[in-house]
Amino acid sequence: MSEHSKSAVATVVGIDLAKRSFHVYGADARGQPVFSKKLTRARLGPFIANLPPCTVAMEACGSAHHWARTFRTYGHEVRLMAPQFVKPFVKSNKNDAADAEAIGEAAQRPTMRFVAVKTVEQQDIQAIHRMRSLVVERRTAQVNQIRGLLLEYGIEIAQGRAAAMRRLPEILEDADNGLSARFRAELRELVEELRHLDTRVTHYDAQIDEIARNDEQVQRLMSIPGVGAKGATALVAAVGEDPGLFRNGRGLAAWIGLVPRQHATGGRERLLGISKRGDVYLRQLLIHGARAVLRWVDRKEDATSRWATALKARRHTNVACVAMANKIARVAYAVMTTGKPYDPNIGALAQG
Repeated sequence: MSEHSKSAVATVVGIDLAKRSFHVYGADARGQPVFSKKLTRARLGPFIANLPPCTVAMEACGSAHHWARTFRTYGHEVRLMAPQFVKPFVKSNKNDAADAEAIGEAAQRPTMRFVAVKTVEQQDIQAIHRMRSLVVERRTAQVNQIRGLLLEYGIEIAQGRAAAMRRLPEILEDADNGLSARFRAELRELVEELRHLDTRVTHYDAQIDEIARNDEQVQRLMSIPGVGAKGATALVAAVGEDPGLFRNGRGLAAWIGLVPRQHATGGRERLLGISKRGDVYLRQLLIHGARAVLRWVDRKEDATSRWATALKARRHTNVACVAMANKIARVAYAVMTTGKPYDPNIGALAQG
């Protein structure tokens, strides 16, 4: 480093996060490098704590929210960015030092979009959703494995967990179906494991319902048609209590990935399929909720139902579901920003 770097004070610090090894890059107010060093996990906290108050920038990746909350207690301003927004600032070859410098450079751009730092409560909700999602995936795989194994013995079970749970006790008790004692014993173990997975899913559902009952923001979101306890809690966990990082409802829908991708050149614009950006799980919940809403719009007379009915008549059902999910996301933004519940009689929000 030059003599200027040795005497200058870092105003922006970029950190390339990892499990054990962290690279830290600091730049002064003019953008000149002040330091670039590699630190262990044990040394990172004390090093940042001893810096004068500055802007600490990181990619929104694993452990980023933990470090962001920690650095805020040291008096620093923390900025998190999506990794895809940092990548264009990486110079030449990719390495930890170049990544840290790119993070510091990206954080100084006036048009950069940042990610809100999650609270511990938000991470708790998100963790419960992720644990439930994994258990549901394992349960589905277990059901499919049982159906496949039984089919090898000439026993067919209809698709779906409910059909499997109805038939399996009968199959285990039927002594004349050709199953050997060895396989019957192993199948019984698989059925017990499937029941255990059912219990775990029920437990996570109860946890989500309890969170929904005790959170006013979640209760307001649940007033929106198509948004239940799972969708509302997932929204709060992903977006947070303050959706101010989004300029409008379309910004939230775009972040979730519910708007068309654009390809424009020479003044000619093309709209492609939805971008599928953001949280896959949250987008899935909103689309499932939209699909449930579309089943009943023919029997309702409010403005949204009339719009959805007309949309179903002229577009494919899946397209209509995504359009309805987009509208749900926009209404959710309005509910979160105003603090008022949904009211279909006046278009979106209640006045009280």
